[in-house]
Amino acid sequence: MSNEEKYEVVWPSGRWVQTGARLAKRLESLEGKVVAQLWDMVFKGDKMFEVWEEELAKRYPNIKFISWREFGEIHGPNEHKVLEELPAKLKEFNVDAVICGVGC
Repeated sequence: MSNEEKYEVVWPSGRWVQTGARLAKRLESLEGKVVAQLWDMVFKGDKMFEVWEEELAKRYPNIKFISWREFGEIHGPNEHKVLEELPAKLKEFNVDAVICGVGC
């Protein structure tokens, strides 16, 4: 008879499930594209979007931005309404890409 202890080993990660969902194809360039800004109104997003606009416009002179002000706060008391209306607004503005600023 052995006095060795035995331990059961358990894998700490959950089961991997593939849903079949695919990511959207990446844009080759932002030149001439319409980029929407979404923000949760946390931690200086207003300042950051100004910087991103300035820097991206240097690289892509024909880029167009749709301000976060057009969409509303994506986190807060009206977030459900804002997110419900988001697909229609993105379509209305012919948005090609989104910069989503989420602070913590």
